[in-house]
Amino acid sequence: MQLQRRNRILRQSPAIRSLVAETILRPADFIAPLFIDEGENIKTEIASMPGYYRMSLDLTVQEVKLLWNMGIRSVLLFIKCKDELKDNTGKEAWNANGLMQRSIKAIKDAVPEMLIMTDVALDPYSSYGHDGIVKDGEIVNDETVEALVKMSISHAQAGADFVAPSDMMDGRIGAIRNGLEENGFTKTGIMSYSAKYASCFYGPFRDALDSAPGFGDKKTYQMDYANRTEAIKETLMDVEEGADIVMVKPAMAYLDIIREVKNVVDIPVSAYQVSGEYAMIKAAAQMGWLNEEKAILESLTSIKRAGADMIATYFAKDAVALISV
Repeated sequence: MQLQRRNRILRQSPAIRSLVAETILRPADFIAPLFIDEGENIKTEIASMPGYYRMSLDLTVQEVKLLWNMGIRSVLLFIKCKDELKDNTGKEAWNANGLMQRSIKAIKDAVPEMLIMTDVALDPYSSYGHDGIVKDGEIVNDETVEALVKMSISHAQAGADFVAPSDMMDGRIGAIRNGLEENGFTKTGIMSYSAKYASCFYGPFRDALDSAPGFGDKKTYQMDYANRTEAIKETLMDVEEGADIVMVKPAMAYLDIIREVKNVVDIPVSAYQVSGEYAMIKAAAQMGWLNEEKAILESLTSIKRAGADMIATYFAKDAVALISV
């Protein structure tokens, strides 16, 4: 059999496969999410996220130093708010001495070059567990946006490099951008959760922060997973309003959306490999149904191949260890 071209020639050894690989993972691709709790020397494994922990600030600072030494250059901060500080206004979110604000300052003092991104949404601070202020059983938009602006300015004052609004309220990116500009924070970036779907894959995350909604669900503000065009509309609106980076969340069940977004924007695209996606791989590996290390690399490569310029993932440390071998 004579062929003019044999495609398998470029697959026949690890050396040639590496040479012609179209998608390469590197440590700087990853954003490491961190869950922070009050107290000292506290490290609590999240039951639904085996191998991942909620840590007190002192241990979080140590973790950030380790991440930096591994080549990871960005962290995304989430805090666990005490129940007694939660209410329907979310005012603890802009407390200058709050856990988030103290965490930003401590990390910046310890690792000044680490890029700090902060979650901006009211659910960790809400007595209702929703991303916004509740009135008569409804999550109200405009009053929530006012709170998110206060929250964002507070994070910028503490030293955050990027605020990351994950709430999906209408108009919040433009309002946050205006708030930052008016208060002189012209170097603070916005990574918008532009296409955030109402997904079942967030379950373990809500265990991590005790932030499950106290009633109903989040479908009146997070996107319907049946929709594709809506994601493009939402993303383009966020770009117009001043987002510096846009995000698709979750990632693995939404690779098509990542590609669609990448094709229409001229700013960086991020994707979030969420807690449920992490937990599925962990659980299947623990049962012996798949190879965990191979699943980590294949899943992250698929997200980057789809178009993500950066990936928030709970596998950040594992991935760096694997690609560094």
